[in-house]
Amino acid sequence: MSLTRWRETGGEFRFRAHRIFIRDTGSGDEAVLLLHGFPTASWDFEAMWPGLARRFARVVTLDLLGFGFSDKPPGYRYSVREQADLVAELLAALGIRRVQLLAHDYGACVAQELLARMRQGGRGDPPDIVPITSCVLLNAALFPEAYHPSLMQRLLLGPLAPLYLQLAGPRRFGRVFSALFGAQTKPGLIELHDYWTLIGQQRGRRALGALFRFVEERRSQRARWLQALAGARIPLRLICGSDDPVAGREMAERYRQLIDQADIVLLDGIGHFPHVEAPDRTLRAFLAFHDALA
Repeated sequence: MSLTRWRETGGEFRFRAHRIFIRDTGSGDEAVLLLHGFPTASWDFEAMWPGLARRFARVVTLDLLGFGFSDKPPGYRYSVREQADLVAELLAALGIRRVQLLAHDYGACVAQELLARMRQGGRGDPPDIVPITSCVLLNAALFPEAYHPSLMQRLLLGPLAPLYLQLAGPRRFGRVFSALFGAQTKPGLIELHDYWTLIGQQRGRRALGALFRFVEERRSQRARWLQALAGARIPLRLICGSDDPVAGREMAERYRQLIDQADIVLLDGIGHFPHVEAPDRTLRAFLAFHDALA
């Protein structure tokens, strides 16, 4: 599905005066929820969407605040905690009472926050707990000690971030972004143009530095988020592209060390975006996980 078609067939949700782009297929009070990574959006799951919609009664995704076709308020203090609030409010509004998560990168941090709330009993009114029945993570930088930021990511955390974002053009972006993919699965020129267009919606490149501050939140929440995974009483799986330079084989090995009876699927030759680079293999690994549960 083209980027334009993806947008045209989506919907809108209002979250604290912000417009949030969503896609919701099927019906019922149980759904598969897809959470995307940084710096992209829900369109990452486009190639997997038909297979998921055939298998599950309801499939839901969204562009998190600051990403894709959702609002990108300037000068905003984005946080994983607020993104988790957004997810909880969206699911409540849609009447969804149970979710099976598939989360990538930044979305995996949101998933960890949701798992931590479920473990601790939640807070707030209305309740901010999302009842998660299973969770599959894709190339997630779950543990700061095994994370290797790219050059672009290091620049986004530094004092030169505003200058870098002002000077970075599509060619520079294409080189840096392509480096996150496997050697044989890099995006073509059309795909890179679409990603550049997607990230630039509503002058969105200005928000990248503020969004990327989630790595600091990940460090401060490490112990709590690790407990959420290690103490989870739901089935977990990590699907990991082994050639990811920021959260690949080393991250998978760290996951194996910290999570009892770790369920890991390594995809050889695949980089940071397995659902984009190898959607069929990623879908098979996800469905096999649910077949085992059934």
